[in-house]
Amino acid sequence: MRHRTASTIVLGITAALALAGCSPSAAPTTPSGSDSAAQRPDDKGDTKQNAVPMTSAQLRERLLNVNDLGTGYTRKPDRPSGGDADVAVLGCPALDELGADAATGSGGGLDFPRSAKAAFAHSSGGEVTEELYSDAAGKLSDGTSRIFDAMTGCPSYQVLAGSTPIDITTQEIPAPRLGDERWSHLLTFSSEGADIVVKQTAIRDGSVLLIVSGSPALVDRHLDTALAKATATG
Repeated sequence: MRHRTASTIVLGITAALALAGCSPSAAPTTPSGSDSAAQRPDDKGDTKQNAVPMTSAQLRERLLNVNDLGTGYTRKPDRPSGGDADVAVLGCPALDELGADAATGSGGGLDFPRSAKAAFAHSSGGEVTEELYSDAAGKLSDGTSRIFDAMTGCPSYQVLAGSTPIDITTQEIPAPRLGDERWSHLLTFSSEGADIVVKQTAIRDGSVLLIVSGSPALVDRHLDTALAKATATG
């Protein structure tokens, strides 16, 4: 099925759309000092979980900026709303269904109204993207779990970005012991002899969801700082 798929629905798909212009990436390093890939507590009812969600404006203030990241970074222009390419998902009905739900406005995926996003390029050629969402803890948990479960449930599938076929493999990996819930995986996008490896780690802390995606080394480098800024109090 061919449909308009938002990058917030098919996590990491924007990397596939840019694949034709990317150099092959180095193989990812093995994560260390981390816990299981998806930690999901039974109790979501404490005070922090019931915190009032932040507005999009408040989330934007908590995004990392070039001063937080250090030297060699430039912020990339924001993607225009509704500017995603025409994408068909093949070989993964669960992801195709989530995309169709999003496209018809019938739910599914990370369609949270309070959100903020920033993407950065590094002089080394790597990139890192930060996304922040805020909603009731249960909604964040269920929506994120649905997406990550769908992606890791399809270890290999294909997308057609326009007329370009792109093979995608997913690997669930350990996530750092941060926040209340955490998910992490590696995605390898392959097309026309080129590969790009993207790491994506999501951390839910109370009513805030942080997703950091991009070059594996840059995700590892900035995840802690992004979470500290996103969840700072006072």
